[in-house]
Amino acid sequence: MNVPDDLRYSRDHEWVRLEGEVATVGITDYAQDALGAVVYVEIPAVGSTVATGERTTEVESTKSVSEIYAPVAGEVTEVNSQLSDGPEALNDDPYGAGWLFRIKMNDPAEFGELLTAAQYIEFIEG
Repeated sequence: MNVPDDLRYSRDHEWVRLEGEVATVGITDYAQDALGAVVYVEIPAVGSTVATGERTTEVESTKSVSEIYAPVAGEVTEVNSQLSDGPEALNDDPYGAGWLFRIKMNDPAEFGELLTAAQYIEFIEG
């Protein structure tokens, strides 16, 4: 299982990469593996405001439909529209081409409240 050290993680299996005040969000390798083959990704609207823990989108796989939650609060500034035609990127490259959306954070300190890679590994193994 791939859990990059430079990211932070939510207990809902989202990852966050912080660049300034902008957080890029995706689902973890653990989550994509549990989902199985992803066949559809709902994309949130650019400009929408999300609260921490709020449902932002959903991912449909051959096994189930899973909701994706905002790991941080702010405004959605960009979405990965490539996922509309190629949802399999979530399986093939969850930390790269499979990113979901970007949020301009209301409070960048929220990033520090997310799980570190070591804490996330402990969480999923526990």
